[in-house]
Amino acid sequence: MDTIASLFSFITTPVSWVIVQFHTVYGKIFGPDTGWAWGLSIVSLVILIRICLIPLFVKQIKATRAMQTLQPEMKKIQERYKNDKQRQSEEMMKLYKETGTNPLSSCLPILAQSPFFFALYHVLNGIASGDTIGVINQNLLESAQKAHIFGAPLAAKFTDSASEVEALGATITDVRVVTAIMIVLMSASQFFTQRQLMTKNVDTTVKTPFMQQQKMLMYVFPVMFAVFGINFPVGVLVYWLTTNVWTMGQQMYVIHNNPTPGSKAQAAYLERLYKHVTHHGKARRRSEKTIIKAIVAKGRDRNEAERKFINGLTKAGLAAQADGTVVKSDAQTVAQTEDGTPTTTGAAAKRQQPKRQTKSQRQTGGPKAAGEPTSLSKSDEPEDTKPSGADRQAAAKPGASGRSKAQSGQRKGGPQRPKSPSKK
Repeated sequence: MDTIASLFSFITTPVSWVIVQFHTVYGKIFGPDTGWAWGLSIVSLVILIRICLIPLFVKQIKATRAMQTLQPEMKKIQERYKNDKQRQSEEMMKLYKETGTNPLSSCLPILAQSPFFFALYHVLNGIASGDTIGVINQNLLESAQKAHIFGAPLAAKFTDSASEVEALGATITDVRVVTAIMIVLMSASQFFTQRQLMTKNVDTTVKTPFMQQQKMLMYVFPVMFAVFGINFPVGVLVYWLTTNVWTMGQQMYVIHNNPTPGSKAQAAYLERLYKHVTHHGKARRRSEKTIIKAIVAKGRDRNEAERKFINGLTKAGLAAQADGTVVKSDAQTVAQTEDGTPTTTGAAAKRQQPKRQTKSQRQTGGPKAAGEPTSLSKSDEPEDTKPSGADRQAAAKPGASGRSKAQSGQRKGGPQRPKSPSKK
C-alpha cells in the first residue's frame, strides 16, 4: 500500500467493506465475477453516501440562497472599500456573522464526498495493480479483476497502454470507447445540472457577480471532468456518473417543489399551486402552507409572481392567512392585498353608490337616491337662520334687491379686498 493510500486507510477500509457487502448480495443474482455485481455495488455505494449527505445538501441550498440574498450588500461593501482590501474583508465577515451565513456551506456536499472518492479511487487502483486493500482479500481481488462493464475492466483507464489492458483481459478499443462515452455522459450531466440551476432557479430581479461566477462554473466543471476523467478507472467513472445523475435528479426535485424566490421556477410553481388551491379550496400539504406563510409575511416586499398569486386567490374568493392556510372569503374574512395591508373582502365590503338623479330631479330638488344625505328643506331651517320681519320688509322695498347683491369688484362669500385710497 502506497503512502497516499495509507493516509486514507481510515476511510478505505469502510468503503471496501461496504462494496464487499453489496457484492455479496448482487453476486448471488448476477454471479460473483460479473461486471453487473461489481458495478451495481459501486452504484449502491454512491446512493448510500448521497442519502447520508442529504442534510448537508439542505444546508447547501440554504447557504446558496442566503448568499444570493446578500449579493447586493456585498457589492456595496466592495464598491465602498475597493481600495482597502483588509477593511473589505472585515466588513464581509461582519455581514456573514450578522446574517448567520457561511459561504463554505455551499461546498459541504463536495467536501464531504472527497474522502469517499479518494478511498474508492485507491481501492480500484489496488485492484488494477493486484494489491489487496481494506477488506478485499486475494479471492475478491481476482474476482474484481475479471469483472468487465460493457467489455471494459473495472480497473482500466483511458490512458492505459495496450499491454496493461490485455493483462486485465480486454482490448484497448473497448476500454477507450466505454471510458469516452462515460466521460461524455459525466460532463453532460454536470453541464445540464448547472444550466438548470442558472436558467430556472436564480433570482432574475437581482444582477450580481455571483450569477456570473455560477455561469462560468457551468462551463468550467464539465471541462474539468473531461480532462481528469481520462485518468480515472472505469469504476471511478461509474461512481462520478452515478453521483452526477443523483445530483441532477435531486436538484430537479428541489427546483420543482421549493424554488428560489424571484426565479422562473417560482413563477411556474406558484401557478401550479394556484390551480391546486383553487381546485381544492385550501392548501393541503405542509410544504404548500410553509410557502404561502412566507409569501404573506413579506407584505410589500413580494415579487411579481407572489403578488399575482395573492391577487388570484382574492379574485377566486379565497384569502391567504398568516399561518399559511387558505380560507374562503366572506364579510368577516380579512385577506392580505398586494401591498400587504389587510382589507375586508366579500359583498359587504363593496361601497354602495347612490343612484344617478335626472336633470329635472336635480333642478326641482326631487327625491334623492337611497343612502344619499338629503339637504335641509325650507321648513327644516333653524329658527335663528330665518329672516326677521324687519329684514323681510327691507327686502320688499324697491332697490333692496340691488343692494343685496355683491358690489362689483368685491368678492362673494369671503373677506373683501380693501379699497385703495382715492387720489384727490
